[in-house]
Amino acid sequence: MNVRRVMLDVDKARGGPELVDIAEAIEGVAGVEGVNITTTEIDEETVGLQVTVEGDGIDYDALIDAIGHTGAAVHSTDEIVAGARIVERVPRTR
Repeated sequence: MNVRRVMLDVDKARGGPELVDIAEAIEGVAGVEGVNITTTEIDEETVGLQVTVEGDGIDYDALIDAIGHTGAAVHSTDEIVAGARIVERVPRTR
């Protein structure tokens, strides 16, 4: 499967890896062409992150392992885009 975009919910300890260290680990994964890490929540012990990765043929398992090796934890995969092209999400209206 040609994975082109992955959006992850990731937590790290406040004293844990720096965002640049997580980004560097992600950049080293096969198929990754770009990464965006955004802080979404901060509490006393943890920092919540939204991690968006784009590329061509992203190695999903290696991506999860690379994040884990930094000391951060992946809580969920919130979006996967795969195929010959990127298909943007179309919000539903009710």
